[in-house]
Amino acid sequence: MRTTFPVTVHLLFFRENQILLLRRFNTGYEDGNYSVPAGHLDGGETVRMAAQREALEEIGVQIEVENIAFSSVMHRKSDETPLDKDERVDFFVQVKAWVGEPFNAEIDKCDELRWCDVDELPENIIPYVRQAIQNFRDGVVFEEFGWEA
Repeated sequence: MRTTFPVTVHLLFFRENQILLLRRFNTGYEDGNYSVPAGHLDGGETVRMAAQREALEEIGVQIEVENIAFSSVMHRKSDETPLDKDERVDFFVQVKAWVGEPFNAEIDKCDELRWCDVDELPENIIPYVRQAIQNFRDGVVFEEFGWEA
């Protein structure tokens, strides 16, 4: 049997030793917890195209394709709620430069946007996002997350 599952792109924005985080709100998934700007790929778009679209939609900045660098990929099993027992493939990209100052462009889905020291991430960051940030710092490009050994 073939499987189909969501594919997402997560954007890692760094400024000095800080990373841009947003707190999820009113989405029904991980509300109250921090993540990075992210979203599902729409049909007919590349990972980089999705990154450009999500950056504009969520934090109001523009990114040129040449400023999007591959960071890692994660094959993840999610079991946060009984309705969300599924597999996902997550692409993480580093955004090297952007135009505009990030702001909360989706106030119906996010209640805080902040720069956070990568050495002092909040306790309530989504676990797989925390792992992806650590993977970036360690140079790890592939992760299987949430699978029982």
